[in-house]
This record gives sequence, C-alpha cells and structure tokens, in this order.
Amino acid sequence: MIVNFSIKNFGCIKDRQTLSFEAEKNKHLEEFYVHKIKNTRLLKIALIYGANASGKSTVLKALDFLRDLVLEPAPKKTKELEFEPFLFDTETPHQNTELAIEFFQNDIKYYYEVEFNRQAIVKEHLSKMPYNVTIFNRTTDLKNQVTHIIFGRKIKIPKPKRETLESNTLWNNTVLGGYLKTNIEIHELKEVTDWFEHYLMPLVRTKTRLTGFVSSLMDKKKIDKNLVLNILKKADFNISDIFIEQKEEPIPDGLLELIKKSDIPSSQKEKIEKTGKIIEVETFFEHFVDGNKYHLPLEQESEGTQRYYGLAGLLTLLIHDRKAVPIDELEASLHPDLFQYFLLAFLANARQSQIIATTHNREILDDKDIIRDDALWITDKSEGAATELYSFADFDSSVIRNTTNRLNAYKSGKLGGIPNLSDYYLNVD
Repeated sequence: MIVNFSIKNFGCIKDRQTLSFEAEKNKHLEEFYVHKIKNTRLLKIALIYGANASGKSTVLKALDFLRDLVLEPAPKKTKELEFEPFLFDTETPHQNTELAIEFFQNDIKYYYEVEFNRQAIVKEHLSKMPYNVTIFNRTTDLKNQVTHIIFGRKIKIPKPKRETLESNTLWNNTVLGGYLKTNIEIHELKEVTDWFEHYLMPLVRTKTRLTGFVSSLMDKKKIDKNLVLNILKKADFNISDIFIEQKEEPIPDGLLELIKKSDIPSSQKEKIEKTGKIIEVETFFEHFVDGNKYHLPLEQESEGTQRYYGLAGLLTLLIHDRKAVPIDELEASLHPDLFQYFLLAFLANARQSQIIATTHNREILDDKDIIRDDALWITDKSEGAATELYSFADFDSSVIRNTTNRLNAYKSGKLGGIPNLSDYYLNVD
C-alpha cells in the first residue's frame, strides 16, 4: 500500500508537494477507511478536488510517470524522458525533477526516490524500514553517460551481479528498470519492481476505454463475471447477463505497420503477421424486459453504462486482489448517486487496495457519515501559478469544526481550490 507520494518540479508542480495516505488519529469510519500494517494506519482512498488547471491530474500523471520509469526503461541511451518541468519560472526548466514514494510490500516499508532531467536519471535511492537500511544509491556521470550503483553495506550482492546490473542500467534508465532487463535475482529489487508491476495500476484517464480491458480479463477468467454482474445489478442497471464473443477479422490496411511498431510482445506480432488476422472481442449485455431476453452490443449501451461496466471490473480487481489505481475524474458519465455508491462499495468490500481519484463531485462533502477529512485533498494555484496540495485535515478548528458544513465551506472559497470567476458580461463589440 502507498504511504505517501511526493512531487517536485513536474508539470504545474514547482515546490515539493506530498499526498499522504497516513490516517489521522481520529477513529471516524475507521472500519471502512483504514487498513493497519504493523503500526501504520493507511487510508484506502484519496479524493482530490480543485479548479480546472489547478494540478489535480498532474498528481496522478506524476505517479503514472514514476511507474513507467520503473517498468518501461528506455531501450537506447539517446531517448529523452517525455515530461515537462515547471515552466512558469526562469530557473526550474533547467533544474532536476524529483519523485519519491513510500510504500509497503509484503509488510516491509520501502522508500524510493529518483531525481532526473530529460536526458538522464541523475540520482536514485532505495531503502527499507526498520532502521532505514540503504539498499542502493545511484549516481550518474553525466559527462560520460555512465551509471554508478553503490549497495548498502547490509545488502550483499556478488560482484558479477553488480556489474551486470550496472551495464544494463543506461543513464536514462532507473536501476529498477535496468534490473528488469537482466536475468539476475536480487530479492529487494524484485520485491520493489513487483510492487510497481502488480500493485500500482496504470492511470485511468477520462478517455480510457476500460470495457475491452474488463471483457478480456473476464474472458480469461481473471475476474469474476458473477461479481461484475452483481455490482451492475445492485447499481440499478437492468442487465441480467454478459456474453463475450471472440472472432478473427482481417487486418485493415495500414494497421499491420502500426502493430509492427507497437510494444506488444514479439510472439503476438509474429502470429498476427503470419495469419493476417486479428482477434476482436465483442461484449453483449442481456436485458430481461417483460419476460423476454434481449442482447445489446456494448457499443450501443449508454456512455454511463459503459463507464460503470469498466469501473465494476476494476472494483472486482480491487476487492479480490491488492491494487492501487489512479483515476482521473472518477465521476465522468456517472450520476452523483452512482458515484457515491461506487466509493461506498469499494470502502465496504476492499481491504488492502487504494483509489487515488480526482473529482468535481461536491455532493459527498455535505455528508460526514461517509467521508473523512484526511481522505479529501485540494489542489490550488499560488500567485506564481504553481500547484499547492493540501488536505481538508490540514485546516484547524478556526476554519473547519465538527459542525462545519464542508460543502458550503468549499463552495464559498474558504478552503481554496475553486475557480476565481469574473462577471458574466462579455465584450462582444
């Protein structure tokens, strides 16, 4: 599980900002929100509010970028890292960016930090608790484009393994990414790379089509169709069954060249080139109306139905497995009641999974019976156009008391994170 995540000089974030999942001392909704690992109480959810262009999505993009740094190392040392530092300043475009994350993997707490620019990973550090044991420190000789890795004195790595790891860690690769290129076994690095691969999921953007992903996993029996159906039925969707069909279709003109250039496994590319066909997965929903069954293709369902089908599939993963998923604009295409229902279903049924989501849905702020202050975050812009990230729990009793209506406090601007709008009259001459 994620303990905290810090960002510096990335996108619209200039100074170091930290999103924390550590729960405050209060026991409000403890059973639903908090999972305890050793002596650390961790929240299962973080909702980020803020005006448009305030930096909400940037927090999620930075987390997704860190995942890619680890799992998708550049194949050549000439490839630049694709990101932007903070640009509204004369100095930050020439300064390094820093990302850091603290998390639990198999009940061991790890701290990982990486400093980089577009050309190279400049510094990298990995340690574990207790006793803050250093696993490795990495530096880069920028002049000669060479990586140097020094393991902590308690981490015993044979010289051949160290040399193999260094030779596979290009100056624009992380050590963790370099490790994934090797055929060597280093326990601590495997634990951490496994966490990034299996626990931290890719960013779900507003335009991400989850339907194909969910149908594919369902077809492979990797998620429970009956649970997905149950989630849809409880959310008042008139869906009695789900059918998935596979069929081979000829590859359209031009698609084969795109497939050759894609990152899909070589074995799949060879099979597609050999057969000249590609497998399409079609999903149908069964509706039971007036005693009759009707099958409707997924594409003909409403945007809200398609969106919630994807989220229902995600929810089954979060319940049956340990996952963290960042979701941009969680409420997209959802009725406010359905948005609230999804959050409550997650909180009531998932145990060691986490959701980090941006949202504009304000209705739940008015209900203290379903939301904790430390699970609510705000992004706001400073006078210098830089993002500031803070929690509702950061406000003292002079701003938010137990009797305060949080929705009204947020709408009034007392908490920040809302657009500063002008009058409605426009100069149309």
